[in-house]
Amino acid sequence: MKAFYSDHFVLPLPAGHRFPMEKYRLIREAAQAADPSMQFCEAPRASDGELALAHHPRYIQAVSEGLLSEREQKQIGFPWSVQMSERSRRSAGATIAACRAALEDGISFNLAGGTHHAFSDHGEGFCVFNDAAVASRLMQAERRVREVAIVDLDVHQGNGTAAILAADDSIFTLSLHGENNYPFSKERSDLDMPLPDGAGDGVYLAALDDALAQMFARFSPQLIVYLAGADPHEGDRLGRLKLTLDGLAERDRRVFSAAHERGIAVAVTMAGGYGRHIADTVSVHARTIAMAARFAALPWPLPGTVQAR
Repeated sequence: MKAFYSDHFVLPLPAGHRFPMEKYRLIREAAQAADPSMQFCEAPRASDGELALAHHPRYIQAVSEGLLSEREQKQIGFPWSVQMSERSRRSAGATIAACRAALEDGISFNLAGGTHHAFSDHGEGFCVFNDAAVASRLMQAERRVREVAIVDLDVHQGNGTAAILAADDSIFTLSLHGENNYPFSKERSDLDMPLPDGAGDGVYLAALDDALAQMFARFSPQLIVYLAGADPHEGDRLGRLKLTLDGLAERDRRVFSAAHERGIAVAVTMAGGYGRHIADTVSVHARTIAMAARFAALPWPLPGTVQAR
């Protein structure tokens, strides 16, 4: 299983900033220790043309050249820097690479990504470029797939993804999220499943089963981009839900199982995670990777592809 990383591109954030930048390095180190057979690859850099599949050229230029206004930087939540621009390109590039690898192997990882609050012309909520939208459209442009599903299980609604792809019938957007959580003004996904504060494993998994059943009844993707957020965990500072580690592992198993039995490739991104203890966030993500590795070891027949196994 291939995993693409960009944690060596570190943002120079001010002291006390609440974004857990170090989690990406810790996730990679945990994955390397748990499964030395995984192939760890440096994330490629998304080009202007690739980013333009989902973003306005003016916005791409502003991020690249440091032309974002103070308001735009505040909306993103990061001060502009060369490192911020480069890491954002690498994060999108990693999801592109993970999609290509998944379509060859069945499943692959971006050990970052899931930047679903980025809109076509601005960023929000620690998200600069929308990697899932960019990668999905590029896989279609490269004629690798016809239809893509974005299964967003971050605790926050994927508002940027929903807005970018609102008129695109070839990409299905599913968001299972906290009803009362950020963003407080929601966009409309193809399928939204809002959950009340305090929802635990049972409520969440029942909603997930319902959401997946509805999606597959309406849509037949060849690729799933899966945002496996750690923030539904009961120990998350920003999550408001009460999923246990075992509940989140079962969430991942159900997504991978549903894709595997249908022969659908899965590219996984990490999305959000803001644990009171960073070790909890790393543990959630590490268990997602371990679950994916279990499925990667299985024969994964993909329509129209030649399998190496």
